[in-house]
Amino acid sequence: MDLPNASQRLIAWAGDAGLDLDVHVFPEGTKTAADAAAAIGCEVAAIVKSLVFMVDGESVVALVPGDLRLDTTKLAVAAGGSRAGRASLDQVRGATGYAAGGTPPFGHDCRVFADPALARSDPVWAAAGTPTTVFPISIDDLGRLSEATWVSIT
Repeated sequence: MDLPNASQRLIAWAGDAGLDLDVHVFPEGTKTAADAAAAIGCEVAAIVKSLVFMVDGESVVALVPGDLRLDTTKLAVAAGGSRAGRASLDQVRGATGYAAGGTPPFGHDCRVFADPALARSDPVWAAAGTPTTVFPISIDDLGRLSEATWVSIT
């Protein structure tokens, strides 16, 4: 199967980190958590939303379950800042190398913060570099590869 270049980059990165990603392609798109859950056939809570935010000028990635909303005040505090705001599309791509809607939870140089509520599902599904590609991953591997700080941010 021909995968998009962004997904191939992520697969190579994960392989170097010791994980073989099983990337699935959904041409109809998995841009939102609800779209992804419907395409995959899982609960919305099993979807990892990889959200890029700016905290006092620093790009950070917040990993939250698809059925919960990020609390920007909690994210700012967790990151040691005073204010968090959604990154622009250009900031997302510049910080992670991936497009918004397809940002993976790892494979970039941003600090990552993950909400413990993600552990309600195992495995979870995350974006594989594009809005049409996803992969399943265990909570343990998600934490290990993202080097996430686990903190309540929802």
